[in-house]
Amino acid sequence: MRVRPWVAGAVAASCTLLSAGCSSSPRAENTSTPASSAQTSTTAAGTAPTTSTPAVNVPVTDQIRARLVAAGAAVNSIPVSQYTGLAPGLTYYGFDKVTMTYWAGARLVPATTADNSAPSQAQVSSQDAGSYYVFKEPKGGSWTAYAAGNTGPNTPCPIAVPNDVVHIWGWPAGACRPSGV
Repeated sequence: MRVRPWVAGAVAASCTLLSAGCSSSPRAENTSTPASSAQTSTTAAGTAPTTSTPAVNVPVTDQIRARLVAAGAAVNSIPVSQYTGLAPGLTYYGFDKVTMTYWAGARLVPATTADNSAPSQAQVSSQDAGSYYVFKEPKGGSWTAYAAGNTGPNTPCPIAVPNDVVHIWGWPAGACRPSGV
């Protein structure tokens, strides 16, 4: 029996989407779209990507996801074990070549508890849009998380994300998080 190439491709794509959506440890994707057509290349781990633009998107790895969850959990003194990962489609990661700083934006996903009447610290801190964070890591340094989910229309961001980074992520100018979050 011969399988048509387009059928095999459709099945493969469906399996990939299903496994990503149903995984027990969510794998957030870098959903940002580069603002320019410049080619991005990443060299060895921990080195800066190179392009002709001031800020570039960087692929999100499992190691980076784990480090972001740890930094976000630390902001509220919550054990990392109370989180399952980062929300798919809401993770952004880039490098600002001007300041030699890595930036990220992500929503942490709290683990469920056996008793819904007794929410975990992570579940409580994630209510009311409180689970979106902006992260900053100077090259060679460590991640610092800033709670950005509860900033309102007239509330300043807890940290200013560089305009070039906000631009490559497609966020509104001066924003602390993506539109609609």
